[in-house]
Amino acid sequence: MSELMALVTALRDSRGFAHKRDISDVVNCFDDLFPQGVTQMDQAVPLGDDAAALPDGHGAYQLLAIEGLVEDFITRMPWFAGYSSVMVNISDIYAMGGRPTAVVNALWGQGAGAETQKMLAGMAAASQRYGVPMVGGHSNLRSEHPQLAVSILGQAKRLLSSFKARAGDRLLMAVDLRGQWQEPFPYWNASTEAPAERLRADLELLPEIAEAGLCEAAKDISMAGTLGTTLMLLECSGVGAVVDLDAVPKPEGVPLLRWLTAFPSYGFILSVRPEHVNAVQRRFEARGLACADVGEVKAVRQLIVQQGHEWALLWNLATQAFIQGSRGRGLEVGSPA
Repeated sequence: MSELMALVTALRDSRGFAHKRDISDVVNCFDDLFPQGVTQMDQAVPLGDDAAALPDGHGAYQLLAIEGLVEDFITRMPWFAGYSSVMVNISDIYAMGGRPTAVVNALWGQGAGAETQKMLAGMAAASQRYGVPMVGGHSNLRSEHPQLAVSILGQAKRLLSSFKARAGDRLLMAVDLRGQWQEPFPYWNASTEAPAERLRADLELLPEIAEAGLCEAAKDISMAGTLGTTLMLLECSGVGAVVDLDAVPKPEGVPLLRWLTAFPSYGFILSVRPEHVNAVQRRFEARGLACADVGEVKAVRQLIVQQGHEWALLWNLATQAFIQGSRGRGLEVGSPA
């Protein structure tokens, strides 16, 4: 087996891919319960985006999202889990072209001991650093196992969406390489030690790009990693892509597989019309952020990865859904190029 095929196999078998694929089961159940879909709920985007987007009646949108944390992360790193629960929600809002307004939490723990206090302290630290207030929540301190979920509210003047990528777009990966691993987990932490003002201004690039008309489609890099997040964006938009792994920006000395499966505290995949690529890249690079053109969006619903002169099929969205459930399966089969 070649190194590229070994990498593709490892990605398909990764924990991040498995957790995201679970979404398809929930989507199938939701479709059974609501056969008319979310359009009956006056939502501006279908299920599968980083946040729900509800028209506010004045040409803008109210955004709503939620994130839950896996239990082993909470038990081993309660402070950073609390911090991340706020941070990832904030990233979801910015990935939609919005600005966060407030967060609430739902917390379960075994009393108000040290572990619970660490989770709360982590949430408070992120709330303060990103300037997004924690305005309430729910608590149960008589739980056998710790659990944590955080929900966020935001507003957007002009949306970025997972459903707007088009064939011919260039795929850009924007990421903050000024970080370090949060061992032993696959978390690239470029947040907790960074200046708060810089964190906020870096995120502000997303709504600025949307409002300037430079981009319509984006997604924040989640626990599915760079390529899993790209898959979700492509599937929602009904397209495919060819991604050049040699073009992926990564920290020096970090193995490619580890980086592709990492969750960066600041990372986005953007689908950008060719004429806007340079303008988008300049905005990120002006703030010391890496922003590389890593591939092209294609009409054929496959994600092909290239490394040197070798290519491999990572996922065929025409025959196998990733997060979209049975409704995401098509019938066509195209060539890999």
